[in-house]
Amino acid sequence: MAIRFTKHFLDKLENLFAASDYILRYEKGNFKSGYCVLKETKIVIVNKYFPLEGKINALIDILSELQFNPQDFDKKSDQEFLKELKQTQLKF
Repeated sequence: MAIRFTKHFLDKLENLFAASDYILRYEKGNFKSGYCVLKETKIVIVNKYFPLEGKINALIDILSELQFNPQDFDKKSDQEFLKELKQTQLKF
């Protein structure tokens, strides 16, 4: 899957978090990686000053770290999107 750095692609990633148990928030902070995952409270915080590309990359990193299971999502479209993302590898 080709990662597109568009607002629509960011919206699709945000919808995955909305459908999960995790809460996604954009806030200011001095996170070294650009994001913070509070696993005990299931909150994901991304630096709100990141550009669009940085937010997308951070959310993809977080998704791989959290190991979401596609079967945990009710919508078929969310399941398919997550499966495609799992097959994608970021190259820096």
